[in-house]
Amino acid sequence: MNNFTIHQQLHLHLQLCLLPPFFHSLFLHSLVYSLFPSLSMDKLHHHQQLQQQQLSLAKCSRQRCNEWIFRDVPSDITIEVSGGTFALHKFPLVSRSGRIRKLVAEHRDADISRVELLNLPGGAESFELAAKFCYGINFEITSANVAQLCCVSDYLEMTEEFSKDNLGSRAEEYLESVVCKNLEMCVEVLQQCENLLPLADDLKIVSRCIDAIASKACTEQIASSFSRLEYSSSGRLHMNRQAKCDGDWWIEDLSVLRIDLYQRVMTAMKCRGVRPESIGASLVNYAQKELTKKSSLWNPSSQTKVDLISTGHERLVVETIVNLLPVEKLTVPISFLFGLLRSAVMLDCTIACRLDLERRIGSQLDIATIDDLLIPSFRHAGDTLFDVDTVHRILVNFSQQDDSEDDMEDASVFESDSPHSPSQTALFKVVKLMDNYLAEIAPDANLKLSKFMVIAETLPEHARTIHDGLYRAIDIYLKAHQGLPDSDRKKLCKLIDFQKLSQEAGAHAAQNERLPLQAIVQVLYFEQIRLRNALCCSYGDEDHKPMPQSWRISSGALSAAMSPRDNYASLRRENRELKLELARLRMRLNDLEKEHVCMKRDMQKSHSRKFVSSFSKKIGKLSFFGHSSSRGSSSPSKHSHITDSRVNERTCASTE
Repeated sequence: MNNFTIHQQLHLHLQLCLLPPFFHSLFLHSLVYSLFPSLSMDKLHHHQQLQQQQLSLAKCSRQRCNEWIFRDVPSDITIEVSGGTFALHKFPLVSRSGRIRKLVAEHRDADISRVELLNLPGGAESFELAAKFCYGINFEITSANVAQLCCVSDYLEMTEEFSKDNLGSRAEEYLESVVCKNLEMCVEVLQQCENLLPLADDLKIVSRCIDAIASKACTEQIASSFSRLEYSSSGRLHMNRQAKCDGDWWIEDLSVLRIDLYQRVMTAMKCRGVRPESIGASLVNYAQKELTKKSSLWNPSSQTKVDLISTGHERLVVETIVNLLPVEKLTVPISFLFGLLRSAVMLDCTIACRLDLERRIGSQLDIATIDDLLIPSFRHAGDTLFDVDTVHRILVNFSQQDDSEDDMEDASVFESDSPHSPSQTALFKVVKLMDNYLAEIAPDANLKLSKFMVIAETLPEHARTIHDGLYRAIDIYLKAHQGLPDSDRKKLCKLIDFQKLSQEAGAHAAQNERLPLQAIVQVLYFEQIRLRNALCCSYGDEDHKPMPQSWRISSGALSAAMSPRDNYASLRRENRELKLELARLRMRLNDLEKEHVCMKRDMQKSHSRKFVSSFSKKIGKLSFFGHSSSRGSSSPSKHSHITDSRVNERTCASTE
């Protein structure tokens, strides 16, 4: 047996390979008998029976192995792979595998009988297929095992150098001619490559499948676009966007990939020119499947820690999807962007990820809803119910984007024939949205005044054409924070332009005890002007005198009959008039406060009930517009007449 060299073994094995499979068993049987003449047939059969008894107690992988190896020939080498053992023969293995041939040659003197293959790609399952190929056992190469076969053939060096039509060339041929022609097969191969990295990447299996997927998706999309082309009534060729796009059927298939491979596929599709809408639809579908545990990430009623592995995976998914979002607007729903932002806040994603989402949301904030803005606060228990800081940053992004667009397209905005430019329309929508948002967060007891005011002050003053929504939000805040100091209440009410309140809101504000005294005086003043304007309009047919500029009330809304340039000039002119009117009002309020101080001093000097009754009549007779109230007394005191005359003089001076 010692004289039986490796070359003689290979020569015998080549003779064996030339014979039909039917004679393989007979040839090996005679070979063993010639090598071991001392063994009689009875001893050989007895040895086989003992071996069969041992095999019955072996593992399942070893049992499967012995179903296709020669049972009547004892094995001379045992291969250990990932905990599984294979009792095989050297001759078939060394003829196909260069790695096993080198191992046997290196231990030729020691007559090696056990070999352990460490880090074999695919484990015992892949090695079993390679061993079957060495023994000439037929099996089918499919998309489910071609990646394993490519990797294991590279590991075992089963190349053309050692045998013609070896396993490596067979697997490569199937990969190129079959798999790369079919998108579903490429996706399945990529799934198999998840456990074969980095070897599958080094063999360019991953890159070839990704390129094939991107190319196939782009081709399908082009074909689908051509199918939607049609002629219009004018004879021009255009694309029917209402028709269903059948070129995006691959979206569901890609959702099974791991996030790193999915990212590479999406990047390749972008480079190939796949439509941004299709990329966005795929991202939405993938996120919905991968982020299914988002509702259990944060539970305010329990202090249980979230699984760090699951959280880390979902954080990676969110950050990757944000990086893959197309730069074009409206490629994904804004509700999806808000969902990603909530997940990014919950999972504590990177600052760059959250800022990117806030910038994208800010660029299309006009199509958001109040439910989108109500982002829960995921900080400590003493914080506000909703994340006001994030909404403020989104609002700042919208304002900066709106300002930049106005600077770049100032001429085109004013030369437009439409009464409202798109930026103005978006601004009005966002103002209404923010007023509703302030009303929603106002009842929060932990909401500080500074955070409330910074949201209300972010948008420009001319954006609010009517202040009913802002007044409602401030009234709710004052009701929920009754311990607010008078200075803070005055500061808060300065945000309201009472001249821009509707008749219903003005009537409510005039009777609102939560408002400071100065605010109520302003409401009464503007309500009186509105009443006077209504009277002037009712009797305007008799005399067509122009209405004094200080009495004119405007809601601030742009007139549809005016051009955008005139509307803008009118808004600026009206803002200047409002500032002047407020300055006059402050002067008059100072005078009234002085009168009130004098009356209070007189009341302290006199302790009679008659003077208290006279003082109440004076208060009832006070008028800010130069005429007595209808509810006043028929016999006013002398001091009341003097006060009315002073107010009349200041009113006439201000109106002139």
